[in-house]
Amino acid sequence: MKDIVWDKILSVGVEEIDEDHRKLVNIFNILNRSVIEKESPEYLAATLAELINCTVWHFSHEERLMLKHRYEGMEEHIAEHQELIDSAKELQQKILQADKPVVDEHIEFLERWLTVHIITTDLRLGSHLSQVM
Repeated sequence: MKDIVWDKILSVGVEEIDEDHRKLVNIFNILNRSVIEKESPEYLAATLAELINCTVWHFSHEERLMLKHRYEGMEEHIAEHQELIDSAKELQQKILQADKPVVDEHIEFLERWLTVHIITTDLRLGSHLSQVM
């Protein structure tokens, strides 16, 4: 699996959100390389936990901006955030309970999870915020 390369296509046009996204991409890439390099299961679990924790923080950041700037699509966006966090935590639990290593299938899931949300849902939010901030 290749690292995610930050590109204009991932930019939502709001620097503080793009900065968060760059951090999430960086943590994802650390996790990806750790899988390739066959790091210990404990290290992989810690890196996945960091990715999830940073994502939870980032989502609360976006949600604050949605509230402040009265984003009409807020309810759906927040519901997607919750769905994404739930699915990532479910993956984390499967890995921990089964005592199985993180594999390419997990990395692909997380890559889609991160990039698809940014280039669809977050892009719409960024468009709104760019007009009102």
